Amino acid sequence: MNVAVIGLGLIGGSLLRALAAHGHRVTGYDADPHTRDAARALAEGAGLPRSADPRTRAVEVTGGWAVAESVPAAAAGADLVVLAVPLPAIPVVLAGLAGHPGLITDVTSVQGPVRELLRGRRFVGGHPMAGKESSGFLASDPSLFDGCAWVLCLEEETDLADWLALAGLCTALGARVVPVTAAEHDRTVAGISHVPHLLAAALSTVLAGNPLAGTLAAGSFRDGTRVAGTRPELIAAMCGGNAPAVREVLAGIRAELDAYAGDLAAEDPIALLTERLREPSDLRRAWPPGPGEPSGVPAERGELLRLGRAGGWVTAVRDGEVVAMRPGTDRNGS
Repeated sequence: MNVAVIGLGLIGGSLLRALAAHGHRVTGYDADPHTRDAARALAEGAGLPRSADPRTRAVEVTGGWAVAESVPAAAAGADLVVLAVPLPAIPVVLAGLAGHPGLITDVTSVQGPVRELLRGRRFVGGHPMAGKESSGFLASDPSLFDGCAWVLCLEEETDLADWLALAGLCTALGARVVPVTAAEHDRTVAGISHVPHLLAAALSTVLAGNPLAGTLAAGSFRDGTRVAGTRPELIAAMCGGNAPAVREVLAGIRAELDAYAGDLAAEDPIALLTERLREPSDLRRAWPPGPGEPSGVPAERGELLRLGRAGGWVTAVRDGEVVAMRPGTDRNGS
């Protein structure tokens, strides 16, 4: 497949490299010239053969991928364009894709606003649940998507053939494709991704003016604050772009924390906390669920959405046949 990746940060850069490693023809573009230079330098250092690109002189071919000097040049002749830029930058990129007939997808952490921006275009919304606290092209990793859950939104307007083609591409990269709607995605990631970034940021403030805390902090602090090291612009874009759902989840978290504070003020805080902590302890120890047995799923919108809503995922798409997995009844998948 001929793919253009617009935005070469951690996710876009990792996707560029993963696609090239799997034999796809890939062209990347980033608004930052230093990032473009880094992408060229890495390709040249990979020891891959050079090739000529007949599509446009605005593209420089380097090793396993090409690096373009503009959005239109990157997208010229592409079967698929991946938007790997923060939500606020998408309208600018779309202006450079005016008239582009190919399929467009994205890797944005909030899907509802992207769906609205792409209405009327040939589009399948996507979000790979992969990443780390470091960012930028130099942090990219072609194995980043191995085993990750990759949401592909399936809406009333989504062309099923396009969805299946994209699902086949993502599963070939090692990802587990989860079919849901944009609204379902945004409600869910508010709790398991967006609010955790805010909680990590809030917890990190205990270090302010407290050198002793910095010395004593160990595993629980490290794990609880890891994603606070993400670029503030990225956290703000994901949380601000999904503000209604994030506010709803935050309200629930505040209520939970207030309940803990109430228990701590009681005559026997240990007994009350022990009981209150049993359910979250059980939930965390039961996660992640083990997989069940693979099975075929009809390549139909309703069946695929039922799979995703039940916590299942697609592991492969072969000749229109969908192979799926559902969570097992326990961590061992029994």
